[in-house]
Formats: sequence, C-alpha cells, structure tokens
Amino acid sequence: MAPVTTPGEEMHALVERMYPLCRSITGDGVRATLDIVGEYVPLQVREVPTGTQVLDWTVPQEWNIRDAYIADASGRRVVDFAASSLHVLGYSLPVARTMPLSELRAHLHTLPDHPSWVPYRTSYYEPRWGFCLAQETLDALPEGEYEVRIDSALTDGHLTYAEHVVPGRVPDEVLVSCHVCHPSLANDNLAGIAVATFLARELAGREPYYTYRFLYAPGTIGAITWLARNAERTGSVAHGLVLACAGDRGQLTYKRSRRGDAGIDRAMRHVLTASGRPHRITEFTPYGYDERQFCSPGFDLGVGSLSRTPYAGYPEYHTSADDLDFVTPEAMEDTLAVCREAFGVLERDRRYVNLSPYGEPQLGRRGLYDSLGGRSDAKQAQMAMLWVLSLSDGEHGLLDVAERSGLPFEAVAAAADALHGAGLIKA
Repeated sequence: MAPVTTPGEEMHALVERMYPLCRSITGDGVRATLDIVGEYVPLQVREVPTGTQVLDWTVPQEWNIRDAYIADASGRRVVDFAASSLHVLGYSLPVARTMPLSELRAHLHTLPDHPSWVPYRTSYYEPRWGFCLAQETLDALPEGEYEVRIDSALTDGHLTYAEHVVPGRVPDEVLVSCHVCHPSLANDNLAGIAVATFLARELAGREPYYTYRFLYAPGTIGAITWLARNAERTGSVAHGLVLACAGDRGQLTYKRSRRGDAGIDRAMRHVLTASGRPHRITEFTPYGYDERQFCSPGFDLGVGSLSRTPYAGYPEYHTSADDLDFVTPEAMEDTLAVCREAFGVLERDRRYVNLSPYGEPQLGRRGLYDSLGGRSDAKQAQMAMLWVLSLSDGEHGLLDVAERSGLPFEAVAAAADALHGAGLIKA
C-alpha cells in the first residue's frame, strides 16, 4: 500500500513544479506560475497594461527571456541560463557581443563569501544587463574572448496578478498575500505561494464567516497596483497576512502590522504563545515585503507578515542555496497550521452580551455543569464559562476573554457556544 501523502509533501511537490520557472515582476514566467496555481484553486487573472499609473508608480514594460549564456572560445557555455534562472540579472537588456573577460567582469555578480553559490540580482528600473555566477566559476575562467548573449525583450505588455476569493457569510475580508516575482528561490517566494494555495484550498471546502481574498502578485509593484485598482474597497479588509519565507527550518516569526494591535496581531500572538512553538514576534518596520504597502499610512490596513526565518535573516537568502533542499514539508505544514489556527481565532472572535448580568446565573439548573461531568478539563471549561459571562458586556470579544483569563481560545469559544445554546448570552 502506497504511503499517505501529507499536505507538507504536497506543498513541497508544488514548490518543485514552480522552481525552474523564470519569474520576474512581469512576463510569461509569472503567467506560467499562476497557471500551475490555477490547477489547485480557481484564479481570476488580471492584466494591467504597461504605462498604467498606479499610485506614485507606473506599470513598467514587460520583460521576457528565451535564452542567455556566456561561451568560451570553444563554444562551451561556462554560464548557462538553461541551468538556472538565477544566472541572468533580472530585467537584463538584450545583448549579443564578443568581449574580453576584462570587459565582461563589470557585468558579473558573485558572492565571494560563498564561492559556490549564485546570487539573485535584479535591475528593474535601471536599464542594464548582467550575469550572476558562482565565484569559483569566475575564478576558473581564463583570460580571453567570450561570446555573451542575452536573448531577452522589454516591450509594452502587462503586469499580471491573480486573485482567488472564498465567499464568506459577511463581506468583510481577510486578505492573504504572497509575491510571485522571484525566479528559482524555494523559500523566498515559492513556499509562501504553496502555503497560501493550500490554505485557500482548505477554506474552499467550508463556509467561513469572513470572505477570504488570496492575492498572488509581484512584490512591491504588484501590491501597489492592486491597491491602486482597489482603493475604494480596501475598507472591507478586516484582517490581512503576508506570507513569505514560509518553508525553512527556522522558528516562526510574526511581524506586527503598523497598527501593532490589529486583530491579526492579537490572534497570531495568542496562537503562537498558546501553542508553545518556538517563535519571535517583531514590531512593524517600513521595510520588508508587501505588508509595508498595505500598512502605508493612507491605507493603514491591519496586515501583518508571517515567515519562518525573516528576509535577509539567513545566509541562503537571495542565492542559489535557497533551493528545494532548503525548504521542508514539515516546516511548510507547520506554517499552514499556524495560519489555520490564527484564522480560526478570527473566525470565532465575537462580542456577546450577558442576558443574565445581575449576579452569577445558575449554571447547574441549565445543565451546563452536568455537561462537564467526567471531563478531564472540567475545571478549565467551568472557568471559561465564568469568564465569558463576566466579560460579555458588548465591549469585549472572545479573544479579549482568552487573553485576560489566560485560557486557551478554543476553551473560551466552546464555553461561549454552550452559554449561547443555554440562552445566557447573545451575539
């Protein structure tokens, strides 16, 4: 009998499928990536023309690349785009020349401190061309003439992003965002895409309270484009989360929203603390991923960011060492579980009013104590009922109750269900 495939293994397989594609902030690599994601969840793909004004930015020309290489005098490719999409400077201009190594060096990018790794470099808004390669490869090149070819094109086209919406019982939205602009980097980019996709697939089989909007967009310019096109409806975003660097072996890191006390900030803090997982919670900074766009003062959305080891916090960041072995099924499954638990808190966090607020109501004659008989957590469940009754004043939600009482949110939510069923509280 074949072994059962875990969600983590399925996510890793999705990362593996997307890994070879050459992604950038525009182009066919983004579309091919979204085609793969679209096999898991239905997507609404949006195309925004070159030259479109989006807030303070302009949608750039579309970049596509077919081939690129550096060949020695014998015709042997010493650097080959076909071997890795990282080998070309992102958004490189086309070039077809023969030049000496002494001239070529000005267009080469390496990592001397990690001589076997290839760096990831881009030049989106400054017209240049270049190659990225391992320092040890460069060191082995003899002086002489080299054929240099980059078969790329910068043309008027489109910026592409996609959305998947899971309808909820209310129109208020939870926004989940991931970036789709990096080439062959497994953790920074692809793990976040995989976790977001599997979270969307899980929610599609339910009837959630909130409406969930999953955004797959190029970093910075993609989020800015989405905000520009949706500025009038951002008021419906009740909570938000940016997913990035979601698959490495490091401990979970949650970065608060600019507000610092948004619903997602409190839900993540409660879940991470109550679970006993090793974790870090950091304050907002206006640098990082697209949380800085969603949290910009004009929008000030309650959007935090979840990663494992944060951006630039591990040596493999933006290098070829961020490969398929760097991300693990177990880490991605753990990231998915934390998202599931935090959204579960948001889904059930309600304010109630105590319908018997003068003195403690008699729980026994309503069968509420009897329902706890024999339960190993009977004392905790009883305390949860008393706390819910005490703080059900229309001003405090269930997460407030859990934080103040020190009880698990699940115990508090279960107590609220029981009290609501007995007619003692109302939403």
